[in-house]
Amino acid sequence: MNRNHLLIIGSLLLVYFVGFGINIMDVDAAQYASMSREMLRTGNYLYVYDTGVEYLDKPPFLFWISAISMKIFGINNFAYRLPSFLFALLAILSTYKLARVFYNEKTALLSALILATSQGFFLMNHDVRTDTILMGCVAFSIWQLAAWYQTNKMFHFILGSVGIGLGMMTKGPIALLVPCFGFFIHFLLQRNFKAFLKWEYLLAILIIGILLIPMSWGLYDQFDLHPDKIVNGKTGVSGLRFFYWTQSFGRITGESVWNNGAGITFLLQNMLWSFLPWILFFIPALIWQIKNIVQQKFIINKSAEAICIGGFILTYLSLGMSKYQLPHYIFVGFPFAAIVTAVYLHHLFYLNHSKKWLTLFTNLHLVIFTLLWMVLIILLKIPFEAISIFFPILAFILFLLMFYFFFKIKDLKSKLIFLCVYSIIGMNLFLNAVLYPALLEYQTGSIVGKYIKKNHINPNIVFTYQFSVMRSIHFYSDGFVREKNNLDSIKSGEYIITSEEKLKELSNSKKEFDILKTGEDFGITRLSLIFLNPNTRKSVVTKYELIKIK
Repeated sequence: MNRNHLLIIGSLLLVYFVGFGINIMDVDAAQYASMSREMLRTGNYLYVYDTGVEYLDKPPFLFWISAISMKIFGINNFAYRLPSFLFALLAILSTYKLARVFYNEKTALLSALILATSQGFFLMNHDVRTDTILMGCVAFSIWQLAAWYQTNKMFHFILGSVGIGLGMMTKGPIALLVPCFGFFIHFLLQRNFKAFLKWEYLLAILIIGILLIPMSWGLYDQFDLHPDKIVNGKTGVSGLRFFYWTQSFGRITGESVWNNGAGITFLLQNMLWSFLPWILFFIPALIWQIKNIVQQKFIINKSAEAICIGGFILTYLSLGMSKYQLPHYIFVGFPFAAIVTAVYLHHLFYLNHSKKWLTLFTNLHLVIFTLLWMVLIILLKIPFEAISIFFPILAFILFLLMFYFFFKIKDLKSKLIFLCVYSIIGMNLFLNAVLYPALLEYQTGSIVGKYIKKNHINPNIVFTYQFSVMRSIHFYSDGFVREKNNLDSIKSGEYIITSEEKLKELSNSKKEFDILKTGEDFGITRLSLIFLNPNTRKSVVTKYELIKIK
């Protein structure tokens, strides 16, 4: 490992750890953090609740390990993010090791670098959901199974099965399907039909089944044994059927109520930002590998691999058929995409020797990152007065340094890799250290929740009055902040969070109160130019007040 490798690793860790300090974002990440806190406080690890309400959506593994982390490190940002971060590191290691099974050291290192520096990877390390753990488990299981097929060492097979089991406890059957997709195409193109029929697969089913027992029993005991429970507006809901069928396959068949009308191109459109800075390499890499397979009449030799190309395509198609999709769903396929891209870049760098293509890619990325740095500097300077002028100046200096090193480096491939890695790491450092914290000043839940905890206010006597506060308030206040919609129900000694408009109703009702805290609220995950423009922001934010009734 040379000095450049250590510099990249150190820079990446710095950006990741700076992200640990960001307040957890609403909606999903804050909801899962709140549920993990609730699980810790109740001590009930078999049943899953969300603010005391029966919860049937995501499997419990994220909540289990986050609750355990909070038990050790306390209820804070670090404790919630740490377990998922460890699985993110596992994903990087597994991507490297999987590539190393079939390719040389340079390709393997490049694969790990591509995954670790993709924009979606930076995002998932602070906006923690189930996908980070899922990616780590799936990448690990595929690496171990590939090693087993190569060496026939049983411990690789057992570890691969464990990885699938943990992945299923994180996000359901997709953790089993993704490895199956990859190896199915791989064996099919190798004409290795014997690999489809091995007695060890029965052992894998046993291992996975044993790992799923605690979760399955919890689902059965919480829901199946109580058909009278109302879950998502229905009775007679089977937790087992929901988890093993409806939540995943029901989104394709139409049984699931979730439907946002996303089409087959939705995930690819979102990869245009989430797989930056590598997306412009990945698309031609995908086409190049498909073209090679077609030219070989859909037959590959025994030393080649089609796990990654087949795994990505079938995973993408299966997710793309779902009637409900979100941008992060494709993150489970990023290790595949990273290796496919690395193989293409290695060919471009060392085998093709096409200076024309390298020059084209280099100049294209120079234009893209010049524009992105300019956008970053504008965002650091204009929208938020609280951001010191030091930061846009520093960003501008780093922008100029990009050009300095770009023209100093003579080797085209080194110039291209530097441009991508330097820019994506530098920009995410500013996002994590400066921009996200500024945005989160408008997330009422975390701001007020911290105020409640810091001032030792009992969350049980804090209520919202006709004002929507997201899940982060439960996590940061270490309790439940509930709603009140009737003026008559508001009592002396209670704390109320409400809008400036509704505060007038309280004043008119002759209730006396002290104003403890004021601020502005905005759903920061729905950014708009109106919000980012300081001159128009007032039209889209809601002013809130935290008061104490006398």
